[in-house]
Amino acid sequence: MTDFSDEEWGLLVGLPQSVLIAASQAEHDGARRTREEWAAGMTAIADGRGSSSELVKSVAAEVVARQGDITEGEEPPVIEFPDRDAGLADVIARAGSAHELLAAKAEAAEAEAYRYWVVTLADTVVGAASSGGVLGIGGEQVTPAERSFRDQLAAALEV
Repeated sequence: MTDFSDEEWGLLVGLPQSVLIAASQAEHDGARRTREEWAAGMTAIADGRGSSSELVKSVAAEVVARQGDITEGEEPPVIEFPDRDAGLADVIARAGSAHELLAAKAEAAEAEAYRYWVVTLADTVVGAASSGGVLGIGGEQVTPAERSFRDQLAAALEV
C-alpha cells in the first residue's frame, strides 16, 4: 500500500465518517431517522474491513478503532455539524482533495475501490430511513436534498 503522510492519511480516514455525518444531515430528519442512518453508515464502514482493497480495509479498521465497532454493539455518538450547509460543502471539498491525493499517490485499483466505497457509504446512509410521512408510513426513501449531496460527492470523487 502507498505511504501517505500523517495529514494525507488523516484525510483518507476522516472522509468516511464525514460523509456519514453529511449524508445523515443532508435532509432534516427526526432523531430516530438520524440514528437509523448513523447505524447503517457505521455498519457500512465496519464492513469495509472485509474489502478486497488493502486501502479500504486499513481505513475502515482505523475508523472502527477510533469510533467503536457497531457490529459488536458499541454505539458511537451521533455527530452533527454546527452549520449544516458549511459542513456539507466542507465534506464535498475534502472529497475532491481525497480524489486528487489518490490520483497522485495510490494505485488506480486502490483509488477506485476507496472512492466507490465512500460513495456506497453515502448511498447506504441516505437510503437507511425514509423522510416525511406520518408514523413511519409514506415519505421518500431518498429525498432531493440527499440525492443532491450524494451526486455532488460522486462528482467530487469522479465515481
